[in-house]
Amino acid sequence: MFLYTKDAPKGDLRKVYGETLVELGKRDPKMCVVDGDLSTSTKTAMFGKEFPERFFNVGIDEQNLIGVASGLAYDKDRVVFASSFSMFLTGRPWEIIRQHIGYNELPVKLVATHAGITVGPDGASHQMNEDIAIMRAIPNMRVVVPADSNILKKILYKVYETPGPFYVRLTREKFPIVYPEDVEFEIGKGHRLREGKDVTIVAIGLMVSHALDAVTILEEKYGISAEVIDPVSVKPIDADLLVESAKKTSKVVTIEEHSIIGGLGEAVASALGERYPVPLKRIGIPDTYGESGTAQELLRKFELMPDQLAERIYSWLKTF
Repeated sequence: MFLYTKDAPKGDLRKVYGETLVELGKRDPKMCVVDGDLSTSTKTAMFGKEFPERFFNVGIDEQNLIGVASGLAYDKDRVVFASSFSMFLTGRPWEIIRQHIGYNELPVKLVATHAGITVGPDGASHQMNEDIAIMRAIPNMRVVVPADSNILKKILYKVYETPGPFYVRLTREKFPIVYPEDVEFEIGKGHRLREGKDVTIVAIGLMVSHALDAVTILEEKYGISAEVIDPVSVKPIDADLLVESAKKTSKVVTIEEHSIIGGLGEAVASALGERYPVPLKRIGIPDTYGESGTAQELLRKFELMPDQLAERIYSWLKTF
């Protein structure tokens, strides 16, 4: 089902994003891409080099970025990908995303890079830890978080083919490869990456590989059998898979490189609370801002490294 090992090679999500845009651009002569002066970092520059007449760099003006993308997509006969860093693509123009893209169900695919604390040295002003919360609150918006570059490619094709708006969350860092190249992706359907009986761990993005490493520690050090689920799609979320797993393990832990307020943890809590309530522990960024440091330093500060995750989960399980 999946390829991940502790020594798995890393995949470059941003590079795969740029390459896939070029593939889709060759397939669809109407598709456009809009960026906000960060195309060399988001990798939309790959599309711009290949199709300069369909690439729009609006400069450091994110409200205008969303306005231009919405205008290009307004007849719903043209797919538009819009990109910038997560802080600037979602935070700054949120009201325009809600009014133009969400309300009108426009085929604008918002793909943000540099999300979360792993932006690193850029610091709190650039570390967007609230994007999932504010984007999943918009009606008609689907929210997807890839765990590696292989499933990202499948996500991008599915997002392109599916009418309406999407938010796809990428980060600056390269991720370990978790899935084979032939992995399948269906909106609202997750993947069970490891079977277990004592606790269910639900993780997204970079935290999927960290969760798999933590599970190995839990098993080898404490004899705990943990199940691992990657929902991939946070909205809509695979409630059936979550309930099925919770019925087996009776305890759930969520792990995300995002605020514990409004993100994966609360999406899982809502899904289970309505159908099969069980004890749940949310692990992620607490109610605070990030700070400057390397990605690894910050992951350790916020106790999101595999060894720290294993100890936090074990300590919580001991309370029962």
